[in-house]
Amino acid sequence: MKQIGFAALILIAAVVAGCANDNSLHVKGHLNSVGDTLLVITEENEKNPQTVIVKDGAFEFSCPLNRPQMIYMVAPQVMRGMQGIHLAVVGVPGETLEIRNDLNMGYEVGGSEFYQEFHKAEVAMEAVQKKQRALTQRCIDMARTGTPQDSVTAIFERENAPLQQQMEQTLMNFIKEHAQSEVAAAVVPFLPPSKMREGAALLAPSVKNGRMKTYYQRAIDDYEAQQKDEQKSAELQAVGRVAPEIALKDINGRPLKLSSLKGKYVVLDFWGSWCTWCIKGFPKMKEYYNRYKGKMEILGIDCDDTYDNWKAAIEKHKLPWLHVYNPKESPVLGDYGVKGFPTKIVIDPEGKIVHTVTGEDPSFYTYLDKLFAGK
Repeated sequence: MKQIGFAALILIAAVVAGCANDNSLHVKGHLNSVGDTLLVITEENEKNPQTVIVKDGAFEFSCPLNRPQMIYMVAPQVMRGMQGIHLAVVGVPGETLEIRNDLNMGYEVGGSEFYQEFHKAEVAMEAVQKKQRALTQRCIDMARTGTPQDSVTAIFERENAPLQQQMEQTLMNFIKEHAQSEVAAAVVPFLPPSKMREGAALLAPSVKNGRMKTYYQRAIDDYEAQQKDEQKSAELQAVGRVAPEIALKDINGRPLKLSSLKGKYVVLDFWGSWCTWCIKGFPKMKEYYNRYKGKMEILGIDCDDTYDNWKAAIEKHKLPWLHVYNPKESPVLGDYGVKGFPTKIVIDPEGKIVHTVTGEDPSFYTYLDKLFAGK
């Protein structure tokens, strides 16, 4: 198994099979440099993780589960944003998992006959994963030595694309060759999301409709629901759509309507004081606000903040543009289909949407330069 790494490229999972008499996953392991404590997180205990004592790298525990699902074993410092052990596995109620360090593969699973079978899937994936890890490390080194982030991103995306295709083919071949095994069902969520349904169709009926169905089907359902949300957002943010009215209170408690700004370009900036990338983008936004101040206005729209945190962030970062407080009961996020932060939506002088960017993306500023060139 693998430690969670750069861009969350690889999520290595394992499933146990067989019959047991209780509803707990029994875990035994030995990991180097794990410290003296592990937190075990499941869907049931997400708000109150199970604490496991580790002695000289060794640990053993039972984890109650009501169905096959992802479980996470993390060092406490990871929860505070620091580096440390962070493992993800798929657990099945009533089974036993053994996990240990492996010099070649990072982490290796064992225990039941199924885990020994699953190791074959790990070996099949390892050749591609090794190349992906090398690419990841090279990109990290480039960023550390001053290569611009957009250049690093372009290199990573270009070179990782064929590796992803190679991994997809490797997984499809594995599913075909092991269609009678629950291991194949466990592999389905490793596929690119758009290929998971195709992979599941390759399973033998007894496996496809067996106890692992809830595990792989949930991954498929989550992806398809996300696709519907993205489609809806695209429709709400479509170029040429009349921007829905926004009527909220500004930092002085006075009503402010988007329609009052008609006649000039307006950038709607959906942000929050809790959003790291929102904060990182402020210096560049200030630069462009000053550059095009006479040609556009920025309207900052608070999201998921308390009033005090919102107001304090505006003052702390000295944000000179217009701001409105967006309470949780407000329909604004839904009206504009906002799903990620920051999201910037450009409204033209007639009040129509002309451009949307999600994330702190340099292309937004390139767009503004082209938009206002010669104006």
